[in-house]
Amino acid sequence: MDEGQGKVFIPDSIQGVSYDVAGQIQLIWELIKAPLIVPLLKLGVYICLAMSLMLFMERLYMGIVIILIKLFWKKPEQRYKYEPIQDDVELGSSNFPTVLIQIPMFNEREVYKVSIGAACGLSWPTDRLVIQVLDDSTDPAVKQMVETECQRWASKGINIIYQIRENRTGYKAGALKEGLKRSYVKHCEYVAIFDADFRPEPDFLRRAIPFLVGNPELALVQARWRFVNADECLLTRMQEMSLDYHFTVEQEVGSATHAFFGFNGTAGVWRIAAINEAGGWKDRTTVEDMDLAVRASLRGWKFLYLGDLQAKSELPSTLRAFRFQQHRWSCGPANLFRKMVMEIVRNKKVRFWKKVYVIYSFFFVRKIIAHMVTFCFYCVVLPLTILVPEVRAPIWGAVYIPAIITILNSVGTPRSIHLLFYWILFENVMSLHRTKATLIGLLEAGRVNEWVVTEKLGDSVNNKNKAGDASKNKTNATKAIKKPRFKFGERLHLLELGFAAFLFICGCYDFVHGQNNYFVYLFLQTITFSIVGFGYVGTIV
Repeated sequence: MDEGQGKVFIPDSIQGVSYDVAGQIQLIWELIKAPLIVPLLKLGVYICLAMSLMLFMERLYMGIVIILIKLFWKKPEQRYKYEPIQDDVELGSSNFPTVLIQIPMFNEREVYKVSIGAACGLSWPTDRLVIQVLDDSTDPAVKQMVETECQRWASKGINIIYQIRENRTGYKAGALKEGLKRSYVKHCEYVAIFDADFRPEPDFLRRAIPFLVGNPELALVQARWRFVNADECLLTRMQEMSLDYHFTVEQEVGSATHAFFGFNGTAGVWRIAAINEAGGWKDRTTVEDMDLAVRASLRGWKFLYLGDLQAKSELPSTLRAFRFQQHRWSCGPANLFRKMVMEIVRNKKVRFWKKVYVIYSFFFVRKIIAHMVTFCFYCVVLPLTILVPEVRAPIWGAVYIPAIITILNSVGTPRSIHLLFYWILFENVMSLHRTKATLIGLLEAGRVNEWVVTEKLGDSVNNKNKAGDASKNKTNATKAIKKPRFKFGERLHLLELGFAAFLFICGCYDFVHGQNNYFVYLFLQTITFSIVGFGYVGTIV
């Protein structure tokens, strides 16, 4: 060998496996595991345990408060000044305030009639009601149908206005903002907002408006959502479980303790003066409703949630629509938190504890930690501890605390308690999608301002009831619940399929070498990731 040629020194332990790729990978793994992998994984376990404890304390706090509310809190009619607005023959409708109804729409071919019909059917003096149909549709046929429907109701004496824009700037927030600029709105004191698939009961305004009339500090009265298609498939049943907890616990607790919660964007009545004082609608995030609520709260306005005031609506019944919705609902709050956290800290109009509640509880734990800990702990860190037996997650963090959190989350929908286990697996899968969206919002990257309107397929229950006999019922129901077909490639979600493969490998390793019997959970989670990865969860009834 020439003296100028460099010499390579290979340890004896490696020479025997120089042509054995698997052996080399194993040796490299052993070399880096102790100094690098083990410390990093231990740090991950500690961080995930800390986040789990934060989420556990949040859920426990809300559980205790909701029990106290049910046992000792007075009803809203007793806590607030409330006097029903009575019809008076002598005064006529002069004792009723003028209310604006806004119905934002975008290519709502399936549901425009029910939403417009529900708004026109509200029990409120017609000369004290203005209905705006804010149509941003890009389909000329849909625009023509919506305009014709508005003209039909106008011919019956309803004060309904069909309004369009030249462009969709600001999306929903832009449409609502544009609607409030109309000259006739200055005569309106309150505005009720209903998305295109929402249908309030006729007495909706008569039950909500008196709270705003009698309590000038209130900016918003929020109603609860009810779902006409909750039993359509497994996907809608699981959405119902998540949303029922949000309304039954989170909204109720926020309303009763701090008079603050995030506006849900629909089925709520605002005081127009509060909207204007808060700076109006802004389109800087995809959660314009939450943005307005936080700004109004920082101005000192209070909110009221009425759990027994309900509006029917529709849940996304396809996985594609659900994923777009969840991206918006996860990315938007994280991005809003990034934009407003210092504004909340510096605010001097609200109490210290309310600021703590908004920053820590409302935003940090519920909108960020809740998504990340579910994915990081149960889909990444816990499976990795199987491959690295030197690191163990304590049983109280891996089993007991998640079990308690799950039980607390299930109180809103007792009728679906038998679906609880699969709901956990599905929520773990969706936590990957939500975590990705949350990081996009926090970093303000990529699809941060993506806005895809949730597709609606119409109310199959209403369509069934319109039929005159059983055979017609069956035909109408079948047509109503028919889903749009997608190409197989559009169904595939490679990230979910990749995690399915990772969890399957971890499960097999635990089955052969492990001692924790995590493989049962891992194999079930693998199946759920695979179902979502192939896009078939929405078809399971």
